[in-house]
This record gives sequence, structure tokens and C-alpha cells, in this order.
Amino acid sequence: MDHLKVCDLMSDAVIRVQGGTPFKEIAHLLQEYDITAVPVVDADDRPVGVVSEADLLHKMWGWREGESDAAPAKASAVDAAGLMTSPAVCARKEWSVVDAARVMAEHGIKRLLVVDEEGRLTGVVSRSDLLRVFLRTDQAIRTEIVEEVLVRTLGEAPSAVHVDVTNGNVVLSGRLADRGSVPALEELCRHVDGVVAVEFRPVPEAADETADERGAGSESGGAR
Repeated sequence: MDHLKVCDLMSDAVIRVQGGTPFKEIAHLLQEYDITAVPVVDADDRPVGVVSEADLLHKMWGWREGESDAAPAKASAVDAAGLMTSPAVCARKEWSVVDAARVMAEHGIKRLLVVDEEGRLTGVVSRSDLLRVFLRTDQAIRTEIVEEVLVRTLGEAPSAVHVDVTNGNVVLSGRLADRGSVPALEELCRHVDGVVAVEFRPVPEAADETADERGAGSESGGAR
């Protein structure tokens, strides 16, 4: 059971600047391409930092008490090298969406620059890109739960549990051969891309016994 990868969601059309790019040119790029930040790369196209709208706005509001020590320098900066926040926080194309989301949360940032094996910039992935996993269809989610979670991972029959998915909310009903596997089943389902919530509704033993008796009665009646 694999999560979507960063390469599945990232944008590879990345506007970039170099350290010597002037302040006003950066401002024009942000407006022209309707973006909120731009990566700064070196001569080998390796990211060294990021210039955001907030970095540019230091020119308007200057330095305020409680801000970082870099604020005064940003307020007087005239190019990307002086404006940028560094080092750049980067991701690899093979990272899962979970890895990318975790790094964004740890650093409190809205996007990650994606680099190749040599550290060169190949794309960018944003929070909104990661949220696209929740656009998976209910049918795709159900199929993955049945085939990957129930059958392949837990070794259960596909008919052991009825799986109902509505708007990403998963309701499981039935009885597993190993009842101790229920917590594992729920946890595995929660990690399926696109799942919002999981609920397990066990079928009472009495209901199973009644169903078995009815099945046996039908077979007996057929024999007569």
C-alpha cells in the first residue's frame, strides 16, 4: 500500500531567480505569475533560498520589535541574495505526500522545493497540491481498502468486511477471522490516501448465527 509521491503532485514549471535579481524584478514576477514566493538558485540551478511576499514587504514596514535578526537586512536589501530566507527547505521526488506534509508542518512553510539526485531544482510542491489526495474518488478509495488492506495486508477474504465510502468517510461492517486485527484494519484504512475518517461496525454474533441457521434451512429445504 503506497502513498502518492511528490512527483505525482508537484509542478515542474518553476519560476526562479538568482542572487543578483533586483527587488523590483522579483516583485514583477510575483505579480505576473500570481505566485507568493520564488526560489533563488545558484549558477548550477541548486536552490539556496526563497523570496516571499513577506520578504519584500519588509521594504515597506521596515523592522519591528520581536522580529528576527534578519529583518533589518531585508528592509534594506536590493536583490534576491539580501531578501531571501535561507537555507531553502527541499524535498525529493520520491518522497510520499506524508513525508512532504510532515516537513511542511515542522518548518511552518507552505511549499517545498523539489530537487533531483544532484540537488538541482526540478519542481515545487505546495500545501494545495498535497490536498489533492482528498479529491480521490470514493470508488478508488474503496478498491484500495479491499484489495490492498483487507486481502494483501491482512489476508482476509474480500467479503469478510463490507466497505462503504462516502465523501472519503469509510464505514466498515463485518467480522474478521482474527478479531484482534480490527485496530490494525482501522489504522491501515486511515493511512489510505483520500480517507477522511474511519468507523468499524462489528456484526453481532447472534446476527451471524441467525444468518447461518437461515442458510442451513434453505439448503435443507432444497434437499427435500
